[in-house]
Amino acid sequence: MTVSVTRAGGTPDPGARAGGTRRRPPPTVLVSFVVVALVLAWAVAPGLFTGQDPVDGIPSELFRPPGAGHLLGTDQLGRDVFARIVHGTASSVTSALVAVAIGVLVGGTIGLLAGFLGGVVDVVLARLVDVLLAIPGFLLAVVIVSALGFQTINAAVATGISAVAVFARVMRSEVLKTRSAVYVEAALLLGGSRWHVLLRHVLPNASRSVLQLAVLQFGLSVLVIASLAFLGYGDPPPASDWGLLVATGKDYPLAPWLVWAPALVTIVTVLSVNRISRWLRTTD
Repeated sequence: MTVSVTRAGGTPDPGARAGGTRRRPPPTVLVSFVVVALVLAWAVAPGLFTGQDPVDGIPSELFRPPGAGHLLGTDQLGRDVFARIVHGTASSVTSALVAVAIGVLVGGTIGLLAGFLGGVVDVVLARLVDVLLAIPGFLLAVVIVSALGFQTINAAVATGISAVAVFARVMRSEVLKTRSAVYVEAALLLGGSRWHVLLRHVLPNASRSVLQLAVLQFGLSVLVIASLAFLGYGDPPPASDWGLLVATGKDYPLAPWLVWAPALVTIVTVLSVNRISRWLRTTD
């Protein structure tokens, strides 16, 4: 049976479906997808978007304001700011993906086992998660990266570890709801092993909220890693991580584009990812 959703006046709405959930994303979501796709393209193939050298500058081009020759101006060494932002995207995006992967794999596994096995396993893992949640995520990331060393990949690992508790809590909650479903109980009664039921039935149905959280966490990881780089916990110059560009640019107040250009790229990227994550939650 087909349910038709109509606008006021009786005109069918082509962007609606049964239950009132729209298939067609709103314009802000489409713009967000374009922004994220552009950032990913910068990370994969920076040479397609700029021919400028991000490391070696031209002494005669110091502190050029944004213009036709240099879209976002030049820095204190005559390097093109746009080129440095584009080439620094790979490090920022890759680090954020590593952080999210650590959070999903480690945190998801903890939450999956705690929620499905229950008993002593749930108590022990839940206490571990509570300890991690009691420590502010950014402070935990700073402590971990200080112990591992000041590199961007270490900042990614630290950010991922700080997100483990959040993923574990969400996964455990979803597993507890899924574990009591009729089809899970039926699979167990039909002779399915606990591990088969866990991987075949519980995990696929409990992972949707975790994947939505992973999208949101990607944007947060970009922001945290940029903050760590701003504080000097990332790769040293001449690296061009977004946070490092902001940290370097703040020393030159007469060239404000050195700060607002990388900061604006970071903010727009994070807001776009957050908008996509909110839209994914409304489409359930």
